[in-house]
Amino acid sequence: MASSSGRSIVETFLLVLTVSSMMMSSGLEARRLLQTTQPSIPNMPGIPSNLPKPTGLPPLPSIPSNIPPLPTNLPNMPKPNALPPFPSIPQFPTVPQATLPPLPNIPSIPTIPTTMPSIPFLSPPPSN
Repeated sequence: MASSSGRSIVETFLLVLTVSSMMMSSGLEARRLLQTTQPSIPNMPGIPSNLPKPTGLPPLPSIPSNIPPLPTNLPNMPKPNALPPFPSIPQFPTVPQATLPPLPNIPSIPTIPTTMPSIPFLSPPPSN
């Protein structure tokens, strides 16, 4: 009985072999298509040679000389303070504020002394 890793190697090999044979057959088909004779394309009719030859560009249209002048007085624009007022924002009902009961008194914690008391018989004798 083959192990799972051995079976995996065999499956991978078969997959690579199948893909490579498909690539080779598609390459052979492409080569065969290139080697076959191309179908003949019918000749397209040429452009007739008796068309009139362009001699130049047509003349530009003339600009009329009686153009009215631009107006110099502009119409009055509305002033910014003449705009209508904004609509009023509706008032939302107020939500009553929740009040919390007072916190209970917490007893004070005694402090821990940070200095060591001196013990007479463990300390060195006083110097004279």
